[in-house]
Amino acid sequence: MGPTMHDVARVAGVSIKTVSNVINDYPHVRPGTRDRVIEAIEQLDYRPNLSARGLRSGRTGVIGLAVPSLRENYFAELADSVIRAAEARGLGVIVEQTGGQRDKELLAVSTSRPRFLDGLLFSPVSLGQEDAGALAIDGPLVLLGERIFDGPTDHVTMHNMSSAQAAVQHLLEIGRRRIALVGADLNGIDETSSASLRLKGYMRALEEAGIEMDPALVRTTEMSRWNRAGGAEAAHLLVRDGVEFDAVFALSDTLGLGVLRALGEENLRVPDDVAVIGFDNIDESNYSVPSMTTVDPGREEIAVLAVDRLIERISEKTADRRPPETVKPEFRIVKRESTGFPTIEGE
Repeated sequence: MGPTMHDVARVAGVSIKTVSNVINDYPHVRPGTRDRVIEAIEQLDYRPNLSARGLRSGRTGVIGLAVPSLRENYFAELADSVIRAAEARGLGVIVEQTGGQRDKELLAVSTSRPRFLDGLLFSPVSLGQEDAGALAIDGPLVLLGERIFDGPTDHVTMHNMSSAQAAVQHLLEIGRRRIALVGADLNGIDETSSASLRLKGYMRALEEAGIEMDPALVRTTEMSRWNRAGGAEAAHLLVRDGVEFDAVFALSDTLGLGVLRALGEENLRVPDDVAVIGFDNIDESNYSVPSMTTVDPGREEIAVLAVDRLIERISEKTADRRPPETVKPEFRIVKRESTGFPTIEGE
């Protein structure tokens, strides 16, 4: 028999009612008390009886997470972070893949879907500002990613432009001047996409350094090819086109892993001949050879902030509803071997 609410109350040193209040996310619980209860839940690996709780409260105790693809490392690791954050708060998570397809993204927020969930975390890639009206659903919704601005819902995102600028500045600081960019949007028309925003950060860093951007250094890919194959192909083409470059900024770590492979096949040494920096700080980037310097956009914080914001919306009374907010956690540059720094063991 698994741990019970009585066990959680005993470990946390509180009443069963307090444990229930924390699990049901009632607002009038002191932060310190809430933290003790959540810690006890994690320690005991307690799983609330969601069906019984739903009968009493009208909630299922389950939230949804809709992402483009779990084959992409970033979204797989984001899903893991969301699940852990939700479990710590007594919630289950149903994960759905949209494939980045417009019709599936619209279905994910259609009126027939969210009613089976207490709320939804949604990361669209095909919807645009013109689809903002589709997000005005009758239920709690928090957006992830960059695709919708000034919409009718909360938005937890990242500092795409400024973090990309910091990535290029890092390469400039180690003496690189011919910096290639891999992963620019092939269509180049969506100014709100991650690719476009990171390209702007790249251009801003070069401009501030007094370096004229060379279009030959900017390599485009389809967003569906933000993977190892796309990165490898772009790096091979840079070499075979005879473009002079001493660094690569890959707009995702999976692109960067492909770049590292291709540079090795072209007999270019990293970081001696070419320095490489990626973006996302997926686990694999710490174990590539060489380990890859990357931008950590704050994925863990994004997951926690998104889950907490969704819980707030779930508990919110209609009359007390606050205006939608956009939240961005801080980013950091994780320096590793691909730009000449030692990997921090256990990172």
